[in-house]
Amino acid sequence: MPRFILASWLSSVYFVTLTSCIQSTQAATDSWVARPASGRYLLAESDHKYEVHDVIKLYANKVGPFSNPSETYQYYNLPFCTPKDKEYKPEGLGEVLEGDRLVNTPYDIKFRVDKENELLCSRDLTAKDLQKFRKAVKKDYYFQMFYDDLPIWGFIGKVEKILRTGEKPDLKFFLFTHIHFEVLYNNNRVVEINISTDPARTVDITEGDNIIVDYTYSVKWKSTPTPYEKRMDKYSKYSFLPQHLEIHWFSIINSCVTVLLLTGFLATILMRVLKKDFVKYTQDDEAAAEEEETGWKYIHGDVFRFPPQLSLFSACVGTGTQILVMAMAIFMLALVGVFYPYNRGGLLSACVVLYALTAGIAGYVSAVQYKTMGGTNWVRNVLLTVALFCGPMLICFSFLNTVAIAYHSTAALPFGTICVIFVIWALITFPLTVLGGIAGKNKQVNFDAPCRTTNYPRQVPELPWYRHTPAQMVMAGFLPFSAIYIELYYIFASVWGHKVYTIYSILFIVFIILIIVTAFITIALTYFQLAVEDHRWWWRSFMCGGSTGLFIFGYCFYYYLARSDMSGFMQTSFFFCYMFMVCYAFFLMLGAVGYRSSLSFVRHIYKAIKCD
Repeated sequence: MPRFILASWLSSVYFVTLTSCIQSTQAATDSWVARPASGRYLLAESDHKYEVHDVIKLYANKVGPFSNPSETYQYYNLPFCTPKDKEYKPEGLGEVLEGDRLVNTPYDIKFRVDKENELLCSRDLTAKDLQKFRKAVKKDYYFQMFYDDLPIWGFIGKVEKILRTGEKPDLKFFLFTHIHFEVLYNNNRVVEINISTDPARTVDITEGDNIIVDYTYSVKWKSTPTPYEKRMDKYSKYSFLPQHLEIHWFSIINSCVTVLLLTGFLATILMRVLKKDFVKYTQDDEAAAEEEETGWKYIHGDVFRFPPQLSLFSACVGTGTQILVMAMAIFMLALVGVFYPYNRGGLLSACVVLYALTAGIAGYVSAVQYKTMGGTNWVRNVLLTVALFCGPMLICFSFLNTVAIAYHSTAALPFGTICVIFVIWALITFPLTVLGGIAGKNKQVNFDAPCRTTNYPRQVPELPWYRHTPAQMVMAGFLPFSAIYIELYYIFASVWGHKVYTIYSILFIVFIILIIVTAFITIALTYFQLAVEDHRWWWRSFMCGGSTGLFIFGYCFYYYLARSDMSGFMQTSFFFCYMFMVCYAFFLMLGAVGYRSSLSFVRHIYKAIKCD
């Protein structure tokens, strides 16, 4: 009766708080449920239909160094022309997590109304203002704006080097003061917008303590036959140039074929060896009694001896399974077109919501695993499952948010957003994990080992260094990593750069190959481990399966040092901390895959022979 009351109470809390959290993140989900366009969705406050002379607001989002995508600041941190009344556009959860802070601008851009050399404002730049602009131009600052929910970018200024014989080059800083907007329309809707700066209209801000600057702009409207429903296709086309896309496909196919051939070769050898083992171990009793047992059959009384740290092991398997289910759900959303280019915060919103909703899977799988292995302290197991991923994430987030606050960056989350995330965790993630743990604890399940486990463990023979866990992890992680190595660059260039990634079908194929290769290589290494009479395969299979995450983290250092121009304490902290969490998630997910595949393999081979 108390269990029933507890479950009922948790269920009621879950449904009530789920409703409140959905309402609190309504702005984020509006990006998915707004008006459809070619199977995708646009962030819409209206129907995007306008009459001539209708005012369409131009929103400024953020500024920051082009090479440091995480180091972003509010647009008016720099002394631009400001409107009389600042109005911030309501942001969804995912948009805030991405550092978006949309604010109105004094630009007066009316539908189908051309303007030429319109004065925006005259600004008297003080020494402090000029110092800000010099720093921004030197660091190659860019700005981002949104017009009718279409993103546009531009640079604040430019740097010119003056070379002199025998001397260091002098740097001159120029500020762009004129912006030209070219807007394409189809009937009564905006289809495309482009922005450009006039190199001839610049102001030298290299020296001086006080400069008066006139900011101007012009607007040119042009008709286009492109339908409104295809206006976001422009950003998809610019994700990869045609010749690069062909090379991309060729590289992916070549990598996949190579990995599949190696996996097939390994599987063929393994099957032939197993066939010989089965023939040897299934001979008649008299012949078997004449020779001493060797190999993996020799340890049949120890192979199903449960590993140490049962609660931690079960929590790792449960959390890894949850992350795998969440990743598959995200891929399904991507394949149906939810994450179109510049869907502000769509992916991050999906990650937060799906992680919360799949928490019950982690609790259930962990509790079932823990119970089948004879565990009794299920409360500790559930708490460990809750904290296994959220704990390190909380530490990383607290550190990075403190750094962002110190830098006055838009990457720092407002207090209200932190409260929303905490409510989602406390009233959805945690209760679902507990409910899953209760369901797993009450499930009637037995391990049903094919062989009886002896009372005392057999001593493991002394093994060479390459048979130990670190060396095995290196061998296990190399082949799966080689399957995704080429794709990693494009993903990193999208997440930590300004490229657009839209070919989710290729990424999904690579992900499936990663899962298959991880399962095969872990099974092979588990067999070789058992063949040398080492029965400690439980943790080894999990560690070997997850070792690809360590290779990905190693690739992070290569990308940061050799393939990117990122610099500064804030950007470095964001890059390595968040990539550590991503690699940790890969470690848990692939570790669960490696363990599950190895468990199925070990059960299969010991069922096929006669054990005393």
